[in-house]
Amino acid sequence: MNVLLWLAAILLTLMILIGGKKGRRSFFAIFLNFGVLLFTIFIMTIPQADPIILTLIASTVISCINLFYINEVNSTTITAFISTIITVVILLFFIMIVTENAMIQGFGEEEVEELSIFSLYIGIDFVKIAASVIIMSTIGAITDTAIAISSPMREMFLHHPSISRKDLFAFGISIGKDILGTSTNTLFFAFFGSYLALLIWFKDLTYSVGEIVNSKIFSAEMITIFCAGIGVALIIPITAWINAYFVVKRRENKAS
Repeated sequence: MNVLLWLAAILLTLMILIGGKKGRRSFFAIFLNFGVLLFTIFIMTIPQADPIILTLIASTVISCINLFYINEVNSTTITAFISTIITVVILLFFIMIVTENAMIQGFGEEEVEELSIFSLYIGIDFVKIAASVIIMSTIGAITDTAIAISSPMREMFLHHPSISRKDLFAFGISIGKDILGTSTNTLFFAFFGSYLALLIWFKDLTYSVGEIVNSKIFSAEMITIFCAGIGVALIIPITAWINAYFVVKRRENKAS
């Protein structure tokens, strides 16, 4: 407990020293997002609740916290929020199809022994749960990419107010190209960092490469990474187009 408090204090101090007011808000946003996730998980245990609808609501709330609470309400965060919601809705339909056909829902063989004492007849659609898990794993990367594109595009417009919609869109895409590689690699290494013990266990069990790739746990995590990467790639043109459209549209309205 003391270690957790010390680490939290160090993190808060560094975030305030480096980020100032936004750093302090970012620190408290971590706990707000954690509370949203816990509340969503609690509601998901109710058999009548629809995990997909709950995921959309939770993603909306998390996006509001990460965008509006930390960066306040402005044209940058509004366009980033709209882009995030559109991307999440598109990605959710895609993930539902992938999850159902890949059959990654439920638990893998490696988890059966620990769960054997529990009843799995809890009346919850595990296909929807698997899709919800992937979306929850993706929402952070999507909002980060959206704000990382919207903010420079706003600065570009402020310095070059006569820029055309096409050029502003191309500028947003060029930023997205720089972000895409680092974001997808971050997701990839996050998987190996969190599942390093599992990979070592696979080695101790003398799993072949084919058995590792076809195991449910490994496949589920790799599909999560790929879907998250697709979400990051998808939000780049969506954010660039929406931002370019609204910024130029506002300039045209002022001119008229």
